[in-house]
Amino acid sequence: MAKEASATMTLETVRDSLSAQEDTIIYSLIDRVNYPLNSKTYDQSASLIPGFAGSLVEYVVKETEAVHAKCGRYESPTEHPFFPENIPASVVPVHEYPKILHPVASSININKRIWDIYFNKLLPLIAAPGDDGNYASTAASDLKCLQALSRRIHYGKFVAEIKFTDSPQDYEPLVRVQFQDSDALMNLLTFKKVEEMVKRRVEKKAAVFGQRVGLDDSKPDQKPKIDPAIVSRLYDEWVMPLTKLVEVEYLLRRLD
Repeated sequence: MAKEASATMTLETVRDSLSAQEDTIIYSLIDRVNYPLNSKTYDQSASLIPGFAGSLVEYVVKETEAVHAKCGRYESPTEHPFFPENIPASVVPVHEYPKILHPVASSININKRIWDIYFNKLLPLIAAPGDDGNYASTAASDLKCLQALSRRIHYGKFVAEIKFTDSPQDYEPLVRVQFQDSDALMNLLTFKKVEEMVKRRVEKKAAVFGQRVGLDDSKPDQKPKIDPAIVSRLYDEWVMPLTKLVEVEYLLRRLD
């Protein structure tokens, strides 16, 4: 790890980044609820794009990722494509990012699980039934949600690196090949009080960010644009557990 990089990143700065990323996730979800479910966006047989076998959302994500890759987006250790097999090389000079993470970090990508959870579990909770025909805009909104969730969850690599660097004596025995214990690592990485605080915070943010603002203050508050309880559930059941999964996968290979 480069000293100049490690000096600028602490557990506190990582947590500040995670808190800021909550805003991005919540706003992206609020944007998505502006559209109904629009199920044709996800229909494998409905995209009708010449030469492409797949749904419209797959087409939008693949094509967008390809363009972003050419501009160097996925050279960043904080960015992870959903279709890595479709990623071309960057055509612009690559920025030299600080070497904070172990090289094994680049091989850890759980976006397939994030994709499955988003479309099969989260989206049905936040998108109202219906079809307004705005399929391309819907797919673009989905992409924003996916990218925000992926960035937040894969940030677990940085969390794990900082924790390992700060307390190697706690982690090394569990990481060494003859003693690799993913369950023990998961327990070591779990802080229930912090997780409860995060759940309360994102629920409150969703309530505030999702307010419907009007000029008549005499009218009672309307229902927020997104149910704050769903955002809290998102973090409780999926975001935080998947983040810890990334942390464990990283730590188990940290001494390679």
